[in-house]
Amino acid sequence: MADKIEYKVPEIKSEGQKFYHVITFGCQMNERDSESLAGMLEDMGYLPTESREEADIIILNTCCVRETAESKVFGLLGRLRQLKVAKPDLIIGVAGCMSQQEEVAKKIRHSFPFVDIIFGTHNIHELPRMIQQVRENQEAVLEVWATEKGIAENVPVRRKDKLKAWVTIMYGCNNFCTYCIVPYVRGRERSRNPENIIEEIKGLVAQGYKEVTLLGQNVNSYGKDLQMDYRFADLLLDLDKITGLKRIRFMTSHPRDFDQRLIDIIASTNKVCEHFHLPAQAGSNRILKLMNRGYTREHYLQLIDNIRKAIPGASITSDIMVGFPGETEEDFADTLDLVRRVRYDSAFTFVYNIRSGTPAAKMEQVPEEVKSARIQKLIDLQNQISLENNRQEEGKVLEVLVEGETKTNPDKLAGRSRTNKLVVFDGSPDLTGQLVPIKITKGRLNLLEGELVPGGAVK
Repeated sequence: MADKIEYKVPEIKSEGQKFYHVITFGCQMNERDSESLAGMLEDMGYLPTESREEADIIILNTCCVRETAESKVFGLLGRLRQLKVAKPDLIIGVAGCMSQQEEVAKKIRHSFPFVDIIFGTHNIHELPRMIQQVRENQEAVLEVWATEKGIAENVPVRRKDKLKAWVTIMYGCNNFCTYCIVPYVRGRERSRNPENIIEEIKGLVAQGYKEVTLLGQNVNSYGKDLQMDYRFADLLLDLDKITGLKRIRFMTSHPRDFDQRLIDIIASTNKVCEHFHLPAQAGSNRILKLMNRGYTREHYLQLIDNIRKAIPGASITSDIMVGFPGETEEDFADTLDLVRRVRYDSAFTFVYNIRSGTPAAKMEQVPEEVKSARIQKLIDLQNQISLENNRQEEGKVLEVLVEGETKTNPDKLAGRSRTNKLVVFDGSPDLTGQLVPIKITKGRLNLLEGELVPGGAVK
């Protein structure tokens, strides 16, 4: 079990009314970390602002999974230089996965000397102390912990959403897929104590939250490091008992660790939603082995079959990569075949790009023009399947958690089904936060259109 680190309430508050602005790159884990960054800043007396010009502190919470994300961060830092010149007291910080890499942290320090604080993924909870240090010493702080030292509990959080909350249940990853930088920047797997997770979610329910999404690089590994016989399935069972909680989601799952007991437990619960995000990454056994994914296409297809037998109507989504080093036309054909067999409701499709420090970076690379052609074929196939799947929802009545008015049409409401499909319909804004039955009238590529069933029940 990872050591517990207590968050220290900052001794020095902001002087006068000051504002903060947090910019987030990357995954849901980063989004959740940014909620903690915002919570600590508000604990110090800062208020949020959408204006960079108004902000007294700007934090960039970075991602290094894609090269494009790193490029965006460096470009943004270049633009912030002028803002720092115009406002010398502005504090600029860079956090997250990019700066967790020692060579990148040094590059930021050298190329952007106006950055005041550089810190990584392991010491986010130290932000108030680092701000205080910058104020007192008028010197930049570069503090990146080489290894994880435990789990910080009781860190204040400013959540963006009032209905749905992300709850981190574990940190780090032990899988070391050959293309992935995450284990190097997030550390080894560490599970939070179940009592702390349950207490946090009960607190969220008391505040009016209806849905939680459990986060981890591989939630299926939860509990393996705990000094007790308690696993992810056991956590789901305990959370399912919480009065007032309506829905439970989780991500991300590793197919290798998704066993039959977990499937059976999910099937037996009332609140765990019927949506499974299972990154396949590839459909070729040869490529899966080169990726060090730890399973075969046969194992993956059997897993999908087991889920659908136990949980009819389950939605399956995935991450799929094209152009992994050494991928041949035959390998790519296997991936397309996997997509046709599984018929994902949606998939995050992307082209492999080199991540320095990973084994795949040293492998024989696929030409960019080949990657471009393959990704388009994959997108076209998945779009066709997604549209066909959504059209099959027509005529069904789905339970929808109403999230509020749509951004593009204030006369329409939007929400999510239990299978995580976006549903748009006519209705009064006072339905926000309620679970309502919606009859689907039209299935489109990325959403479902429907109509409210007055006094109806979900079938």
